[in-house]
Amino acid sequence: MSARRLVTTPFTSSSTADEVLRGVDLTGVRAIVTGASSGLGVETARALTAAGAEVTLAVRNTAAGDTVAETIAKTTGGIRPRVVRLDLADRATVTRFVDAWDGPLHLLVNNAGVVTGGPERTREGWELQLATNHLGHFALATGLRHALARGAADRGGARIVSVSSTAHMRSGVDFDDLHFERRGYDPQIAYAQSKTANSLFAVEASRLWASDGIVANAVNPGGVATGLQRNFTPEQRASLDAAEAAGVFTYKTVEQGAATSVVAAVAPEFARSGGHYLDDGQEAYTVPNDADLGQHPHGVKEWALDPAAAERLWTVSTGLLRLRPAG
Repeated sequence: MSARRLVTTPFTSSSTADEVLRGVDLTGVRAIVTGASSGLGVETARALTAAGAEVTLAVRNTAAGDTVAETIAKTTGGIRPRVVRLDLADRATVTRFVDAWDGPLHLLVNNAGVVTGGPERTREGWELQLATNHLGHFALATGLRHALARGAADRGGARIVSVSSTAHMRSGVDFDDLHFERRGYDPQIAYAQSKTANSLFAVEASRLWASDGIVANAVNPGGVATGLQRNFTPEQRASLDAAEAAGVFTYKTVEQGAATSVVAAVAPEFARSGGHYLDDGQEAYTVPNDADLGQHPHGVKEWALDPAAAERLWTVSTGLLRLRPAG
């Protein structure tokens, strides 16, 4: 049996979000972008708003979100995104956000992320990077499932964009010690685990929710200098510098970094196809779990697309959050 052909688009590593959206009319599309008070989230929200979407900025700092919304309004002819507080590490704010949402939802961009320099935990005792980057987004998406299904019904489909990272190549999900309760804490491995989880979420969400017309895809924005790096340890910065020097990645502008998220959000090639990992606007090729990161900067590890791991992570996440099983 021949290997499945990867999904391709006309876009490249140098494409910008505006170039992806050229000629695309998103009037009537209701979208949420998490972490839209800085970096890639701002550019993703701006580009979607400029194309006509009704965008909600889901942010922890609403003052910063209001500033972003005003700036976007100045560049989009007065169209101002809505700003709503969301702290992904606080289950109560996720619940409030979900309960307050009214009507259909057509696009959910799970963009927010956190990097820690050392061990930090939520009030539940969960490792903060996994809790924020994966569990918070998991709770948000599952809480909004019916809104997404309504969006799919009135527009022929709804999409979830799950922002992952090349960092996923450093680690799969350690189901025996998700929260570093027994192994020594390594912030890079913790971040990598959370980014693998972002990809596995897209795999299982697409399988479970296909009948609702919902697809989810994971994206690697590439190397972009944003506020995400502000908590890097000296070791993390040294690792990043070494990777750049070795040619593992080349820094992109924020406009280029947001492009792959927008490809997953609007490109017709992904309108009905989910569970993929995108890099530089294309579906990435799969590499073995023991492959060296430096040799495959644009690939995706097998562990990030493993259906069995995706199903297991869904079950574990549902249990941690005390949600009803999918169905």
